[in-house]
Amino acid sequence: MGRSVQILRAFLQPATRMTVEELTRRTELPKTTVHRLVAELVRLGLVERTANGLQLGTFVFELGQAAPRARTLRDAARPTLTDLSRATNLNVGLAVLDGPEVVYLDTYCGRDAPRLPQRSGTRWPAHSSCSGKAILAFSPAEIVERTLGEPLRRLTPATITEPDALRTELAEIRKRGVAFDRRESFNTVAAVAVPIFDADDVIAAVSISGVAGRISLPRFDMAARAAAITIARALHNPRARGAR
Repeated sequence: MGRSVQILRAFLQPATRMTVEELTRRTELPKTTVHRLVAELVRLGLVERTANGLQLGTFVFELGQAAPRARTLRDAARPTLTDLSRATNLNVGLAVLDGPEVVYLDTYCGRDAPRLPQRSGTRWPAHSSCSGKAILAFSPAEIVERTLGEPLRRLTPATITEPDALRTELAEIRKRGVAFDRRESFNTVAAVAVPIFDADDVIAAVSISGVAGRISLPRFDMAARAAAITIARALHNPRARGAR
């Protein structure tokens, strides 16, 4: 079961075409093992073969739809994210923390923003993401230290890869209540993210991103804050969720 999960998790990272060779590289499992596991996952409907390679099966999507917390959060956030995307013409995302990564529950591509690999269901290193930093800043200390215990991969020259520097950054985010990505994930992208709370617990983050040098982070700071508050309220108001 553990190795099968490794195969499935490998699909969570963006790829133009997934093959057995690519899965072998990503999982570091023997190629013969990957062949065998893929055949079994295909039989179970968890993986599908297409003309362009391998992809997750529709059964995996159905399982994801059945996850109550993620579905409820995404449903509560969708009207606000839609409005935010239309108002800003920038990329808008909703992400949750899972280990040292964030998982995007929903993303909207803005007309005036760059196309990014982050899509609904994809993962990204939390330390280089403003959404990840926004959530980590308000997470329990043991979660933060567990993340800092992982290798902090450098994605751009601006990525924070030193644990002490990241601790300092998280402390600043706690003071400000907002996190920024200043070309830390991509050389040409800047972003702002605000945590979403359920009572006193941080559960997610909403982000706005655009082309670095064109997007004004302080300007969209307040828009992200308002969106986070609206989503938190909608979580406990089903009538508001269904109003649109």
